[in-house]
Amino acid sequence: MAQTTTVPEPLYTGTRMELEEFIRRWEALPELKNAELIEGIVFVASPVSESHSDYDGLLGFWLNAYAAFTPGVKPGHNATCYMEGSAPQPDAYLRRLPTHGGQATLIEGFLHGAPELVIEVCESSHANDFGPKKALYQRAGVQEYITVVPFGKELIWRVLENGSYAEIKPDADGNFHSRIFPGLWLNPKHLWTLNGAAILKLLSRAAEL
Repeated sequence: MAQTTTVPEPLYTGTRMELEEFIRRWEALPELKNAELIEGIVFVASPVSESHSDYDGLLGFWLNAYAAFTPGVKPGHNATCYMEGSAPQPDAYLRRLPTHGGQATLIEGFLHGAPELVIEVCESSHANDFGPKKALYQRAGVQEYITVVPFGKELIWRVLENGSYAEIKPDADGNFHSRIFPGLWLNPKHLWTLNGAAILKLLSRAAEL
């Protein structure tokens, strides 16, 4: 008797489903690397452009540099986070460890709860990042949410105040200062020019104050 092969059920952007079904289907599709469930809706990522990769990589470098000299914090990159019945994959995040008051915990290799800071690079995902994902992060308690829009050279840094996001404004020199992570500074002009040396120099300056 011929054996029958079970074909894994695909995931399509726009499909509504519960978290348990999403995880079951995703685990059956090992070749699918980037998929998210946001507020009950599936989002399968489009191919990533070189510019997205450039900014994504530099932002990860920035968070890693900060974490290297800051006890009790840990950066992450494109890792699935379980929060409020959803499963987003932030482009980058920074979290406090539970030993240092962090609000997210690691369970069987996956983060449960909201990192304190999340970054999304918004190209093809602009509508999701500014809509359902922003609402999810706000509800889940992500304390600071940064969106980076390459085509408009726009960086918006938000802080959670009384349950809603308010925009943080840069200082007179154009530097943004985190309110959650002391000394985590960023000047967008260094990001747009992919100037990693200037990003490190600003972090060093902030650490001396």
